Amino acid sequence: MKHPVYTANYLKAGILPNREKTEYWIEEFFKWLFCIGEEYADYAYFKVKEKELQESLFGLLTISGFDTNKIELIILYLNDNIELLHQKLEDDLKAIFEFDPAAKSRAEVLVAYPGFFAISVYRIAHELWKKNVPLLPRMLSEYVHSKAGIDIHPGAEIGDRFFIDHGTGVVIGETTIIGNDVKIYQGVTLGALSVSKADASVKRHPTIGNNVTIYANATILGGHTTIGNGSILGGNVWITNSIPDNSLVYHKSEITIKTREMFPEPLNFVI
Repeated sequence: MKHPVYTANYLKAGILPNREKTEYWIEEFFKWLFCIGEEYADYAYFKVKEKELQESLFGLLTISGFDTNKIELIILYLNDNIELLHQKLEDDLKAIFEFDPAAKSRAEVLVAYPGFFAISVYRIAHELWKKNVPLLPRMLSEYVHSKAGIDIHPGAEIGDRFFIDHGTGVVIGETTIIGNDVKIYQGVTLGALSVSKADASVKRHPTIGNNVTIYANATILGGHTTIGNGSILGGNVWITNSIPDNSLVYHKSEITIKTREMFPEPLNFVI
């Protein structure tokens, strides 16, 4: 009796890029894109690495089931758009550096900020997503998810100068639209109200306007939910309806403080 994994249709179709090679490619592509490492002082090394990365991507796309002509068009598309992609990421990096007082240098943001790495991989994966590449963009996004705890679907549309601070627990769904100059903090969810498979082809996730700040653990749900330009959403808010421009939305909690003199000393138990 054959093990079912060897007869599965998806394996016969050849649509499973190698995970380790995918992770290696994105890490090396990120380093190449920003010339991270002293070896990049040598332009000849830069060009050799460029060719190596193109060959690696060619192999991953071949496994994905594309023919040679389609792969060459995708690689040409990336080459033609690499300067624009790099500039978008430089603008993201600059926004993080200028807004976050903890950032002491551009280099610190580049190599030590998980939010910037997640945004970088998202923008690369999004370019592949737009060319209808199967699986590979999702594998890239899930690699970042496992590494940084930031889950950005490659199908989301994110504007310029995007800033994720800290980032752990951030979730951005497939049909989310985010404008320019948006800042979000850890634990923010931009999700769907319905997880029905029948809704797979409709907009399920919110739209975030320009110049919006969303603080920690806020949850914004629904494809018809729009957050207006210039709004600020405080921590822990739960939003399922649209918010007009320049709104301030916050969750009001009650904290009671009493002096210790009002209560006896607590009992101490040793188990």
